[in-house]
Amino acid sequence: MCLGVPMQVISIADDTVIAEIDGVRREASLMMLTDQVAVGEYVIVHAGFAIARIDDFEAEETLRLMRELFDAEDMA
Repeated sequence: MCLGVPMQVISIADDTVIAEIDGVRREASLMMLTDQVAVGEYVIVHAGFAIARIDDFEAEETLRLMRELFDAEDMA
């Protein structure tokens, strides 16, 4: 199973961002995006690529659901 994770952009250099979530930082290429991305915005990161830009509400809701799911799996 593949999973794209919402991450907040903390820096941009050329066609690459550094994105962070829960203290984890990842470098991601912007070459798959047609939208402009700014520092502070959220992107979905998958396999080293930012594959979509999403708004703050959608990112936070997705992260909340992912955390609930993963916490439930840890208890099983």
